[in-house]
Amino acid sequence: MFKKALSYDDVLLKPMYSDIASRSEVNLTTELSHNIKMSLPVFAAPMDTIMSPTMAAAVFQGGGIGILHRYCTPEDQAQALRESFMLTPFQARPRSVVFAAIGITGDYFKRAELLVEEGCKGLCVDVAHGHHANVIAAVRELKRRFSNVHIMTGNVATIEGFDALADAGADSIRVGVGGGSICSTRIQTGHGIPTFHSILECANSDRDALLIADGGIKNSGDMVKALAAGADAVMVGSMLAGTTEAPGEVIHNMVGGPRKVYRGMASPEAQREWRGKYSSNEGVSRTVPLKGPAGGVLFEIDKGIRSGLSYSGCRTIRELQSKARFIVQTSAGRAESSTHIDL
Repeated sequence: MFKKALSYDDVLLKPMYSDIASRSEVNLTTELSHNIKMSLPVFAAPMDTIMSPTMAAAVFQGGGIGILHRYCTPEDQAQALRESFMLTPFQARPRSVVFAAIGITGDYFKRAELLVEEGCKGLCVDVAHGHHANVIAAVRELKRRFSNVHIMTGNVATIEGFDALADAGADSIRVGVGGGSICSTRIQTGHGIPTFHSILECANSDRDALLIADGGIKNSGDMVKALAAGADAVMVGSMLAGTTEAPGEVIHNMVGGPRKVYRGMASPEAQREWRGKYSSNEGVSRTVPLKGPAGGVLFEIDKGIRSGLSYSGCRTIRELQSKARFIVQTSAGRAESSTHIDL
């Protein structure tokens, strides 16, 4: 028998009794460790058209954490980390937090050492298919060597993958395979699981690693659904694409106004740029409209998540996870759920 798997658009949360008078009563704090907390449970994805020192600062100012991408030399990535810490939001707060991505081959351990020496609080083992022997071995060795550093890894789509990485020592695990807006893994390989379904499955793990929902998130409503399903935080790329802080030149001669490039790191364009060739084609490159400062996007995300919790009468993410009730909606329900005024 085939098992039905649901995506974010297939479900809604049932509105419940609430006595919350103001969104300010909602506390979105997520604790990653005894010394790392997020007031907004949002990570910025380690992509070369998303992350920069200024993006890291903007996301930190908004309460989240940015993850510097690894598509450069170890020295350049360490320099980006130094530049991040020199910006005003980090100087004003003693416990500045920036994460950085690493791989599992070549110079990955040298890269990790440089980043930790520069004050990096978290390393993200950034691999598309995290349920893999080499990832498990790398996580185990990194945790042995850097016991005081938060080790994030992924991506996985099943509870078996989640448990394997947690047992290797991962502190947090990215859950979601093939769901990103510029990811074509499911088309190219035929593999993947709707991210919402993966979250529901991995949330049943008895391990204590944190669950990071990654892929397929289009709006704050999807974030609320992910958190209610068991995620501790979410990771976003497309929602921050096209912002002022996102790297890349502004393209002015476009129909509809100025745009910026947003691309998957498994796209041929990205692979050719960072390693001179491409070995797979599991992403695409597109342009997106300019959005203005990332702070404005994060502000709207914060408001949306707070409103979402209030509709379930919940003041914390943990309370939401214990009280939330999902329903499955039809295609007609999905159409009704979107704005549909007929002009």
